[in-house]
Amino acid sequence: MVDLNIESKQFLLRFGKPMEEFRHFSAPGRINIIGEHVDYLGGIVLPAAIDFSVHLWISPNKSDQFNLYSLDFDSLVKIKRPFQSSQIWSDYLIGVIVEIEKEGFHVPGFDAFLTGNIPQGAGLSSSASVEVVTGFAISSLFGFKFSREKIALLGQAAENHFVGTKCGIMDQFIIATGKEDHCISLNTETLEYSYHTFDLKGYEFSLINSNVKHSLKDSDYNQRRLECESALKKIKSANLNISQLYEAKEDDLKLAGLSTAEEKRVRHVIGEKNRTQAVVRGLENGDLTSVGKALFETHWSLSKLFEVSCEETDFIVSELERMGVEGARMIGGGFGGCILVLDKIGNFSQNQEEFQKKYIQKFGYPVDFYQFKISDGVREI
Repeated sequence: MVDLNIESKQFLLRFGKPMEEFRHFSAPGRINIIGEHVDYLGGIVLPAAIDFSVHLWISPNKSDQFNLYSLDFDSLVKIKRPFQSSQIWSDYLIGVIVEIEKEGFHVPGFDAFLTGNIPQGAGLSSSASVEVVTGFAISSLFGFKFSREKIALLGQAAENHFVGTKCGIMDQFIIATGKEDHCISLNTETLEYSYHTFDLKGYEFSLINSNVKHSLKDSDYNQRRLECESALKKIKSANLNISQLYEAKEDDLKLAGLSTAEEKRVRHVIGEKNRTQAVVRGLENGDLTSVGKALFETHWSLSKLFEVSCEETDFIVSELERMGVEGARMIGGGFGGCILVLDKIGNFSQNQEEFQKKYIQKFGYPVDFYQFKISDGVREI
């Protein structure tokens, strides 16, 4: 866990003032139970905030300079306007400042100290957590009084425009609005959402980190978005009633003249809509077997149709199926990262040693196993 008792000498060393002069904010990571790669297509998603977190200490410095220090990168960055991308971690903070100022607000200079324990590149949304905690902290520090929903939108805009990843709204939204022991059902087209009690009735979720690091900015993530946008344009020309790809049906595929890649992407989206409905019903009815089945189906759809998996994550899910685990799938944008596992409480932990040996034997390095709790969203400590 993050050591919240970092000595003041760290702050004196970096900024010339003690930790006591800084306000302290925290934002969680997230999982998404179902609804993958549909949050930028108008789809329904079912995410929850988890108790991995990013911590930001922030203090105004009465200047126009932003002094940003990352403990995890041991990197101090000093930035002034006009802002330009540096292609490093600080872009996630600066991008939020840029988006806030587009809204007509002026952000004074500040000192910020950043650390956390969300594994980077694991598909748990460390970047969105940085964006949301930055927006929440700036709003609180300077009295901008943004709603949590607005902070989520600012974070998404920062990633879309300044960082350069065309992500959807899901990650930032659940990190901003998360509630302990609850997931949310979020309509990413309308941003309507509702909370649902997180009761697994003798089952538990856990995570396996493949330790394949991914970067959505540098992967084919943006290419998948372009393929979906192209498919939507073709489908709309044949069916004027469709405004989002999530509304597409099997019949639309026959008329649109899609490429092979476009058709595969749309088939994943259609299937994911049906699986999401099945998971919501399963959670409501306590039918965790149907939830697990849908998780496996989602993984193989992401692997074969949306093509965002990799050899390591496919291997993990295949082994889990063979071992009789209730359900599992890759989460996040793909190309590595974590597998979400659903099983009876304590069941999979008995097989972790055997699983680890097989993974090391095949790939030469280990996985990491994570337990987690469902947590609140961004907050001041």
